[in-house]
Amino acid sequence: MGGARRDGWFRDLSCRVAAGTGTHWSFLIALCVVLGWALTGPLFHYSDSWQLVINTGTTIVTFLMVFLIQATQNRDGKAIQLKLDELIRSKREARNGFADLEHANEDELRQFEEEFRALRARWRSRQKGRAQGA
Repeated sequence: MGGARRDGWFRDLSCRVAAGTGTHWSFLIALCVVLGWALTGPLFHYSDSWQLVINTGTTIVTFLMVFLIQATQNRDGKAIQLKLDELIRSKREARNGFADLEHANEDELRQFEEEFRALRARWRSRQKGRAQGA
């Protein structure tokens, strides 16, 4: 239970940050920061320290955003997989082997891929036959 609480704050933070940074307002704020930095160049004589400010700031923001975005993407991907699994399981004609397919090994995935390639080829040949018969 304690682990769920610890994970909860990070998940909430990552979702909020991802939602907030994905807006046009955050882009405009970042643009203003960069323009403000560029405009102060003559004031600081384009010194190494002046360049270091933007380099350090962008590096830190990028480093942190990678982890926050990845956490959000992992959560979203898992939610999509669960939704797809539910759809597969709810359809009587569907093969339940496709549910949880993201955990299949490479051989299983290759086998399904070949099966669908063959199905696609049969479908194309039927379409060509219909087109020629029409």
